[in-house]
Amino acid sequence: MRRRQFLGLCGAAAGSFALPARGATPESADFVQHDLLLDADKRIARRALVLQPAHVPAGTKLPVLVLLHGLGETGNELLGIHAWGDRYGAVRSYERLRRPPVKKLYPKYPWFSDAHVEKVNAALEQRAFGGLVLVCPVTPNPHKVGPAAKTLDRYADFIESTLLPAVHAKVPCLTGPAHTGLDGCSLGGYVGVEVFLRKPKLFGTFGGVQAAFNVPSAIRYAERIASLSKGVAVHVGTSSEDPFRKANEAFAKELGKRGVEHDLSVPPGPHNQPWLREVGTLEMLLWHERRLAKK
Repeated sequence: MRRRQFLGLCGAAAGSFALPARGATPESADFVQHDLLLDADKRIARRALVLQPAHVPAGTKLPVLVLLHGLGETGNELLGIHAWGDRYGAVRSYERLRRPPVKKLYPKYPWFSDAHVEKVNAALEQRAFGGLVLVCPVTPNPHKVGPAAKTLDRYADFIESTLLPAVHAKVPCLTGPAHTGLDGCSLGGYVGVEVFLRKPKLFGTFGGVQAAFNVPSAIRYAERIASLSKGVAVHVGTSSEDPFRKANEAFAKELGKRGVEHDLSVPPGPHNQPWLREVGTLEMLLWHERRLAKK
């Protein structure tokens, strides 16, 4: 897939049913928000929103999940750090998981089937959602800043050497790869897999929601993950109308061939933000919480 086609698909998907550009994560009794401005290069990333769980006793340490946003919020720090909390529905999804039974937000759409809702609620009945520290940094567009490989190198270094140490210093949380996950949406899914391949020992779980890459890249990514990382669990989330569905399904298939633990989910629906708010983000949060709790 050529760069122009890739960015066009990401941009078209990002623009579908997007919320107004207000750049504000909703307040929630479940979280304390920390806006971190870090000593780093603004062209790559220097800012992140940390959502610290407020529903656990003081000093309780929970796993950390780093979330990378899509193309539509690149170039604007405020939109970037608030993308997951606001537009992608992470705060409301987290609240729904903590207050079962989970219900549909958009019942007129078939995105979250009755069977899927029942499966989620059965899992929550078996064991309550424990929570995660959510870290939402600015995600760069690697094709805009300069040579993409160099930008991705620098961004991976930023996450390892600047972002995570700052999070560990700011909020009580579990540390180390067994307690740290990484996920990304669309462009953020592509950036996420590139970061993971550069820092495979940094994360115990990794995934993407409608990750934006093509089939040849998916095969190559699976080969490298299998060779570089032992014991990682991978979440592959796509949807029936996602333009990147074939690539994500190929990614999951190739991971399976190589014995990499993974889960593939393909609910009905488009590549847009209401779908994320309904089911994509909620499913992703529950998946990482379950896997990181096991570790």
